Amino acid sequence: MNNKVWVNRYQPQTLYLAQLLMYFQGGLSIVAGMIFGRSLSSYTMVVAAGKLAGAYGIANEQRWGYKLGVVAAAIPLLARVAYVLVDSPRWLWQGGISFLFDIALLALLVHPMSRNYQRNWPKRARK
Repeated sequence: MNNKVWVNRYQPQTLYLAQLLMYFQGGLSIVAGMIFGRSLSSYTMVVAAGKLAGAYGIANEQRWGYKLGVVAAAIPLLARVAYVLVDSPRWLWQGGISFLFDIALLALLVHPMSRNYQRNWPKRARK
């Protein structure tokens, strides 16, 4: 029997919300690119795939999923900050809502409750 899940509601609320947010952001990036005709750059596809795979790994309590999720959440945030420092400070606020979602996602993943819970994944018995 396959015990894989898409969303694990029995994890701490920080990881549960991070899973939902990662699925939402990853899926929305792909769907928006297809519907609105924007070209899906390799950067967008890699970040979206990283968020989707990371959320699936976190839901199934895999350490690689947590690490991939943190990296996929940090890349867009760091890219936005680097672009602001190099080019224009107003670009930071042009996508204000997505910027806030990027901050929220990274905060949920690196929250002490999330980090402490994921540290115990290899020690727990698998069913």
